[in-house]
Amino acid sequence: MRWPDRRWLAGAGVAVALGAVVVVLVRAPVPAVSGPGTAALTGPESMPHSHVMMAAPNGPVPVGGTASSAGGYSFVVTSESPFTFHIAGPGGVAVTRFAVVHDRPLHLIVVRRDLSGFQHVHPTMAADGTWTYPLTLPAPGTYRAYADFTATDAAGRQSAVVLGVDLADGVAAPRALPAPSTVDSVDGLTVSYEGPLTVGVAEPLLFHVSRDGVPVAVQPYLGAYGHLTMLRRDDLAYLHIHPEPDLVGGAAKFWVAAPSAGTYRMFLNVRVDSVVHTAGFTVVVP
Repeated sequence: MRWPDRRWLAGAGVAVALGAVVVVLVRAPVPAVSGPGTAALTGPESMPHSHVMMAAPNGPVPVGGTASSAGGYSFVVTSESPFTFHIAGPGGVAVTRFAVVHDRPLHLIVVRRDLSGFQHVHPTMAADGTWTYPLTLPAPGTYRAYADFTATDAAGRQSAVVLGVDLADGVAAPRALPAPSTVDSVDGLTVSYEGPLTVGVAEPLLFHVSRDGVPVAVQPYLGAYGHLTMLRRDDLAYLHIHPEPDLVGGAAKFWVAAPSAGTYRMFLNVRVDSVVHTAGFTVVVP
């Protein structure tokens, strides 16, 4: 992977910190840990969040990832290949204490700015707070990288944050989004969803997975029966949603509220037969 102009292009955006979180703490070096962290809040626990469960909104929906710095934290890229970065906290010092949320202390999402080439990966952290991942970008263009994490300060206070930076890897014409659809085919599987998307109101979406017309068993992945990432086309604002803890008739049930009208891509990570698959859907919210 290379960035010929060696630029790290920061956007604009928001960090979200909501509620108290019950978590396992990670202090470098990172120990082996397991189990998701959740907040003890009311309402559908799959609502959009920065890996923090929150009550269902009936109004503005918080988004993240539109800024490289927010809430006293910054996403600082330090190397192109391998891809390395750190999260700078107050005072500019690299953060080394993170809460383990859905089995990982940090989730890295990478997507081209035309919403193609989606990746949801998990870098490793060194004792000094440097994160490393062998990132490969599938095609030239400008990509958006999101760091989704919950930092913990010396007093034990936790801040759930999503930060984003642009990665410049050459110039490429944007690809048109796939047409809106509630069905996607990936790796021999058919993934579909049913349910509406409404601005500011939590609505249930049921995701079904089948092969040759026969439903298949969905397995837990990172502490949940799926992970849903929603990206707004106009500004690449980011939401990450988790499903209810139990399947509903074999389907993963998510409660989703759109932050605004507009065009979005939804990406569902789902595990079947011990393999993680990613389905994508274009959605137009009126």
